Amino acid sequence: MASDVLFTPTQLGALKLKNRFVMAPLTRSRANEMGVPADFATEYYAQRAGAGLIITEATQASFQGMGYPRTPGLHTKAQMVRWNEIVDAVHGAGSKIVSQIWHVGRVAAAANRGVKADVVAPSVVPAPGQIYTDASGFVAHDVPRALATDEIGATAKEFATAARHAIDLGFDGVEVHSANGYLLHQFLSTNVNKRADRYGGSIENRIRMPLEVIDAVIAEVGSNRVGVRVSPGHQFNGIEEDEMVPLYEKYIAELDKRDLAYLHVMRPTANTVEEDVVALARGCFSGPMIVAGGYDADSATAVIAEGTAAAVAFGQSFIANPDLPERVRRRAALNAPDEATFYTPGRAGYTDYPVLAAEETRA
Repeated sequence: MASDVLFTPTQLGALKLKNRFVMAPLTRSRANEMGVPADFATEYYAQRAGAGLIITEATQASFQGMGYPRTPGLHTKAQMVRWNEIVDAVHGAGSKIVSQIWHVGRVAAAANRGVKADVVAPSVVPAPGQIYTDASGFVAHDVPRALATDEIGATAKEFATAARHAIDLGFDGVEVHSANGYLLHQFLSTNVNKRADRYGGSIENRIRMPLEVIDAVIAEVGSNRVGVRVSPGHQFNGIEEDEMVPLYEKYIAELDKRDLAYLHVMRPTANTVEEDVVALARGCFSGPMIVAGGYDADSATAVIAEGTAAAVAFGQSFIANPDLPERVRRRAALNAPDEATFYTPGRAGYTDYPVLAAEETRA
């Protein structure tokens, strides 16, 4: 059984959390083609404010960073108006919230954007498989063009500007998305990054671009409000890491020097590596860690109690259970997630999952 450890407060940099439950960043595709979150996204996030921390769905810093249909941005006035409403609602319901900032890189179809923008990547290596578009169903990923060396500074600036927008809107912090096969992770990889400049080749060169992005964000908003998500050994979106252990030993050791609010480590969703990636990260990082990837209440309790993690991120269980912490507290049954509605527009499977009845919460 889960102990009370999940319900104790903790500190992640400047963020003081009421409990150790974190709502993981979850792409839900409820924005419009211009990246403006739906009006009912405010209700969705506020429903889940029982979490100590909510990490928003991945939010692009520019239209160039948008790849899937209906994902939100943080770079236009209309987008920011809606995020301001969401932040106020979450704070009013008693939780902290950070914005996860991303750029999808090669995992994109230009047809999913409301504004024309190039699909870019470290190198001209298209993502495998297909991507869904509202216009044509599943299509091949667009062939990207390689970012020019002198464009990388501009990309870092976009992240920093989005981070500034987030803090100005009242977000408690930001999380830089350096995982799951998207742009920063593509620079880390050995199969997507084929560059011959200072951003390719050696481990030191491959980690350079992500570190420059993170440093730009830190310079803008301060390190104690910045988290970074990594996913060592995660092969999602066709990523390969031929030197996974030395890569992350070097990368995470560099992150440790930056006095981050936290490091967010996602375990592989399949047995793709033999190494315990959480232990690998813990051995290189001295600050607070959030861990994610298949944890339940008991395993979350254990990883916190042993001192490995400060908090645990829950994904699908928060989709289906807006009141997840209370359900864990009461040892109540959990709703099953409806995968058919994970990425569909509208409220179904988004704001309509049942919560515990009042008489149950008073028990």
